[in-house]
Amino acid sequence: MKISVIIPVRNEAASVPKLLESLTSQSLTPAEILITDTGSTDGTPEIVEAFDAGHLPVHLIRAGHGYPGRGRNLGARQAGSEWLAFIDAGVTPDQCWLESLAEPVQSPGEVDVVYGSFQPVTDTFFKECAAIAFVPPAVSVNGQPMRTRSIASALMRRSVWLAVGGFPEDLRSAEDLLFMDRIEAADFRIAYAPKALVHWNIQPTFGKTFRRFVTYSQHNIRAGLWKHWQRTIFRRYFVLLLLALPIFLLDRSWLAIWLFVPVLAWLLMIVSRSIIAIRRNRHCYPAGIGRNLARLTLLAPLLAVIDMAAIVGSVQWLLTDRSYSKLESSGGRP
Repeated sequence: MKISVIIPVRNEAASVPKLLESLTSQSLTPAEILITDTGSTDGTPEIVEAFDAGHLPVHLIRAGHGYPGRGRNLGARQAGSEWLAFIDAGVTPDQCWLESLAEPVQSPGEVDVVYGSFQPVTDTFFKECAAIAFVPPAVSVNGQPMRTRSIASALMRRSVWLAVGGFPEDLRSAEDLLFMDRIEAADFRIAYAPKALVHWNIQPTFGKTFRRFVTYSQHNIRAGLWKHWQRTIFRRYFVLLLLALPIFLLDRSWLAIWLFVPVLAWLLMIVSRSIIAIRRNRHCYPAGIGRNLARLTLLAPLLAVIDMAAIVGSVQWLLTDRSYSKLESSGGRP
């Protein structure tokens, strides 16, 4: 079975050597690896060109400035195989990743798309709490736990990519969600491969998490997906704003007392969401009372940072590019 592996990259000098080493040592060797560089300034293209993959073809596509969707589309256009495997920079696949992705295709019955799973790397306490805060917990698929529907671990026929018009090319994030939604809407036959696991490095600090979620927020609205995330956040903070309105109507004797009402409500909201997140992930990240209390002290400010990033990203969209509130149906076609 010939499979072309497609990877969009930009400024991945630190991670791309490990990814290439993992792909060249797969139990099922890919027919080729296509890496599309979308404007790196850190030497990523030179690292790819100098990498010794033996007899395995590694093709570098210099695409100039662009987003991941354009990188994937360019790689898919130049791929020489009927089957396309997508993976992202910054992740590391298990040695049997590609073989596990291909297994449902080789079983009886027609399959058009296979989704593997991903696991966040939680090698620090901050990353562990971050995973609890915003990474969906694993669910049972065919009796095995997995996180489903990630383009960072996916295999599909070229005809599927063509039929749904490829990836949107003007989005920094959420382009994969739109692409996968189109696949589901087209009723292609989808299978899942829990053993096709990639390990994903999430942001390691508050600052980097904030900046990443600002970008996610802005492009999530561009993609027309704000109802799935920002709408809930704005509803919560609108209620808090209503609680704060009496501050402008009360006399000074009550002002100091009422100031605590919206602050206390906000703290209760953040803490309750932190507790729910811990409970929701209790099977993925089991821990005793002491560690969960420690998680709570980090989860609360982390959720607050993500909320603020969502609001800032939404404001940026409002001020700079409201015209992208809904992606045009003709955009991003190969």
